[in-house]
Amino acid sequence: MQTQTLYDLAPVARIMLLGVVIALGPLAWVWLRNRRAEPTQRLRVLTLVTLFLTFDLVLFGAFTRLTDSGLGCPDWPGCYGSVSPVGAGASIAAAQEAMPGGPVTFSKAWVEMIHRYLATAVGVLILVLVIVSWVERRRLAVSFAWPLLTLFWVCLQGAFGALTVTMKLFPAIVTLHLLGGLVLLALLRAQAAGYAHATPGAAAPVPLSAGLRAALGLVFALLWLQIALGGWVSTNYAVLACSEFPTCQGSWWPEMDFQRGFALWRALGLDTLGEAIPFAALTAIHYIHRLSAYVVLAALFWLAWRLWPVAGMRATARLLIALALWQFASGLTNVVLDWPLLAAVGHTGGAAALVIVLTGALCGTRTNADTVRSVPFNTSQAIR
Repeated sequence: MQTQTLYDLAPVARIMLLGVVIALGPLAWVWLRNRRAEPTQRLRVLTLVTLFLTFDLVLFGAFTRLTDSGLGCPDWPGCYGSVSPVGAGASIAAAQEAMPGGPVTFSKAWVEMIHRYLATAVGVLILVLVIVSWVERRRLAVSFAWPLLTLFWVCLQGAFGALTVTMKLFPAIVTLHLLGGLVLLALLRAQAAGYAHATPGAAAPVPLSAGLRAALGLVFALLWLQIALGGWVSTNYAVLACSEFPTCQGSWWPEMDFQRGFALWRALGLDTLGEAIPFAALTAIHYIHRLSAYVVLAALFWLAWRLWPVAGMRATARLLIALALWQFASGLTNVVLDWPLLAAVGHTGGAAALVIVLTGALCGTRTNADTVRSVPFNTSQAIR
């Protein structure tokens, strides 16, 4: 019987080359549109473009997971040792014939490989950010540590992507991979904010009271907790454990097994003893996420209400309200309409957008005592 090597590094150079080719498009656009701009402005635009593509990558990663395409190519980084499913056609056909309806099909292999191509292109763009930041470091007012940290993080994400495949969708690894993608969004958003503030003529950070800024940080922390719980729901396929709202299985407190539901180090569908995970454990995973969602939604609406009268923060308040409503609607749709693909991907996108907005709010504000007095604050300009 032929065995499949989990880590086949032979296609690495070719996949990297393909990532460079994909990245050349946005790089050329940024250069042509900003070739006469200040270095900080060019880096800001390149960071925002990378942020946009990383957001798309997070959405496509959700699509890959939700279409059960994560094992479409069961090795890494290539597909059965090839750079694309075209070269792996015979192996994919054999796997599909051996297990019809299994995890390996031609369509799932393409979804998985396109996700890897996009991830490689994002990695190339981040590497370019590091190189340009290093070359321009003497003329920049932004620390070189930000792009360097971002590069380290995207490499770590690549490692978790490999483990996601080779450990057969191990729930803890898949959840960490999702969280890592959102951390990457936060790093890029913070970096873009730093370049924006360093650009000549830019508006100063918006002054907030110490209490309001602390509240902003607290809501941000609650959001990360909720995203981790949501990732645990998704990676354990526990969305349909409760198919009604606001109750679950006809009860306000259904039967739940918290011990096995939140045992973190176990294989997909199994408990720590290797037995099938009970339905009560999936119910616990789902219902805790739902209860936590009530708290986070209330916190988002309260924060938007507090930010609304602050000069320069009304746009942020509007976005928080819109995204909170979107998350409620898409989450409810997942429950009552049996997890439709569009709503499930949109729910991940809403969480990613909230991370971007709240990161921008934290980086675009200062407590009153920390406001830069040498730069006058223009109330007509919002932090973007």
